[in-house]
Parts: sequence; structure tokens; C-alpha cells
Amino acid sequence: MVLGLLGLLVIGMLAFAIFKPIRVLPRMRLAPGFALRDQNNQVLTNEDLRGKFVLYNFTYTGCQPPTCRSTDAIMQEVYQRLGEADTGGVPVSLVTISFDPEHDTPQKLAAYAQTLGADPGRWRFLTGEPSRLKSVIGAGFGVYYESKPEGFAYSPTLVLVDGLGIVRAVYSSRSSTPDANNILRHLNVLGEEVRNSVGVGRLGYEAAHLFLCYAP
Repeated sequence: MVLGLLGLLVIGMLAFAIFKPIRVLPRMRLAPGFALRDQNNQVLTNEDLRGKFVLYNFTYTGCQPPTCRSTDAIMQEVYQRLGEADTGGVPVSLVTISFDPEHDTPQKLAAYAQTLGADPGRWRFLTGEPSRLKSVIGAGFGVYYESKPEGFAYSPTLVLVDGLGIVRAVYSSRSSTPDANNILRHLNVLGEEVRNSVGVGRLGYEAAHLFLCYAP
């Protein structure tokens, strides 16, 4: 009987791994802690964002196309289309972190936010001391940037973090392509997990993470 039960368990695990009835976004790592100032010169910390899905990008207001590839247009499109995402009641915040504090003062960030039509209650623009920014952006989020005589060299990247402060998706030229449709789809996947990962359903989601049943 014991062998029979073990056999059924193994068959069930194989079936789950092969057919992947539940798909999830991977739990990649913890997002870094931070305390930075926003466009209203108010301190925002990572703890203030607990319980929300947060989409981050990293840039500077002096970034000018076509020589500089900014992700702000993608952020703006996601912001305008948030009503399309069913997040299971979890609020969504957008956070843009500038790595050029010398020029991107709170006043400059506030003016820039206005040009993008950003509601400060939903989309925050942050900056801080250079050493702190390097720790948060470079070491914490793993995003490359470097000051050059002609501006900044950097890797255009967006990062999606869940309500527990865990990185669930990274969008860059090296991984998942930055695209508003893809990001909105992933917000829906996170929303489904929140809605369905209760009671016995939680076991299914833990199994999905265990067997790497990742949503594309």
C-alpha cells in the first residue's frame, strides 16, 4: 500500500511537471531596501510599497532618443493601461529611479512627471545620494549604469516586484523584452496567484514554483 501511494505521488508529480496546470512568475530574489526622495521631496522606502505590485525603471531625465534608449515610454503605456490588468485587488505602483541626482532634483523630477501625465499617488520619481543609488540600482536591482562625459551609459531595464518585495520579472534586452503587453500579462498572472493561492490552492501554486511552471 505504501509503495502504491508513493507510486501515485510520483505519477502526480510527473504529470504536474509535464502538463503544468498552473503557471507562475518565478520568485527570483528579494528586491533591495531603500529610502529615497521623490518628486515632492518626500522620503519613500521599499517598506511603504509592501502589499503592492511595483514596476520599477531606471533612467535620467537627460536621456534623449535616439542616442539614449529610455524605458519611460513603456512605463507610461503601462500606467495608462493599468485598468486592463486584473490584479486581484492588489494596488499597482510605478517607480522611476533617476541615477543623475546632480541634475534630477525633486523639482526637475516633478516637472518631468508632469510631462508624462503621472499621478504622484500612483507613479513616483525618486533619486538620492550617488553612493546610495549605486547600492540600490547596481547592487540591489542588478542594473548597470555608468557616468560618461556625454551622459550615462546604462542598460534599459524594468523590474516587477510583488507585494512581498520579491522580484518576479526583469525586462531588458538580456531577458524578457520590455513590452507593455507582456508586463500587463504578467500583472494578471500575479493577480491570479493572489486570488487562487488560498487554502488547498496554495499547495498547487507552491508546486508550480517547485516544478518551474513559469508563465512566458
